[in-house]
Amino acid sequence: AKGKLCSMILASSSPVSLLLAVAAAVAYAIPAVAARQLQDRGARAALWLAWALHAALLGWSMLEATPRFGFAPALSVTAWLVLTVYAIEHQLFPQLQARWALAALGSVAVLLALVFPGQALHASSSAWLPLHLALGISAYGLLAAAVVHATLMTRAERRIRLAVDPHSGMPLLTLERLTFRFVTAGFVLLTATLAAGMLFSEALYGRAWRWDHKAVFSVLSWLTFAALLLGRKRFGWRGRSAVRMLYAGAALLLLAYVGSRFALEVVLGRSA
Repeated sequence: AKGKLCSMILASSSPVSLLLAVAAAVAYAIPAVAARQLQDRGARAALWLAWALHAALLGWSMLEATPRFGFAPALSVTAWLVLTVYAIEHQLFPQLQARWALAALGSVAVLLALVFPGQALHASSSAWLPLHLALGISAYGLLAAAVVHATLMTRAERRIRLAVDPHSGMPLLTLERLTFRFVTAGFVLLTATLAAGMLFSEALYGRAWRWDHKAVFSVLSWLTFAALLLGRKRFGWRGRSAVRMLYAGAALLLLAYVGSRFALEVVLGRSA
């Protein structure tokens, strides 16, 4: 089994991709495992190095002779987008602390994409397909960032209830405001992705729109986020109920593409 897995990885990855993937995964693992020993500056430097290697890996994979895409590459791009958002936000809010968890996420995502590189994108695919995929992945990234902020918001609420040092993290209201900004931006991109898929499915995929598992979960996710944003605007929804609804919408969205592609590529061992 190990030999088969190794041969599969080597067959689907160029030497450059393999080297970049291993280097990025190791660089991510350093701040995730040894953050205390490295101190703040060392952990930050390791995370920046990992982020840069990950970006180089993603760029190289798009320039290869046969670009590939699937559930694991989608997770890899999403993780990189979330880390990009974190890097920018950390400059504005130094008290934002999610480094070790995001580093672990990056390492796992890179390794998953190495083991499950996805299906080759055919040269006959529509020229608009990369734009459609970019819209969808951007929506994934922004909504994943919203989930990270919601987790930090829940942790901040717990600290307040337990009377832990209130100055040890970002203010709760700031976290809440950022969370819903990401939800709103992700919802806009998700709407554009679904609209493009419904209206231009024939041009993008060479077939009419159909209600498969991916479409059903995507629409359910869209409805969940729409209800969340409407409820917040009209009824002031916030706190645990809003966070649970955000988690539910994110889980449905994860099942929509990543879940369906995982079932096809890994469980059934075939392409769409």
